[in-house]
Amino acid sequence: MSTVAELQVGELLKEIQLKPVSRLDLIKYAGASGDFNPIHTIDDEAEKAGLSGIIAHGMWTMGNLAKLFTKFYEDGFIRDYSIRFKGMVFLNDVITLKATLKEKQEHVLRFNVQAVNQQGNEVLKGEVMFHHY
Repeated sequence: MSTVAELQVGELLKEIQLKPVSRLDLIKYAGASGDFNPIHTIDDEAEKAGLSGIIAHGMWTMGNLAKLFTKFYEDGFIRDYSIRFKGMVFLNDVITLKATLKEKQEHVLRFNVQAVNQQGNEVLKGEVMFHHY
């Protein structure tokens, strides 16, 4: 497959496995996003909130989904997406990103997307609408 438009309904994009979530990833994301909620960077604060440790920002996980479509940037763009957060992402979790073509129209491809952790638990799911030229 050389372009995203050549995909057929039911086909999957190549999965992407992220490196284990690190504290530095979350500190950098906090600075970039302006979300300095301490449950994302400070162990004691996460524990005070009832968590077993710091958790990744949901938007960090969601933003990583765009990596599935990076190789198609010359073919088009993500026009819209909707996401539902299903679970928390903790330090050292290994997240795998997945996309399956759900529907194909003239210039619009709809993908079911998901992110799963190393135990196979879904932490995020949703839909991406990709507009191709």
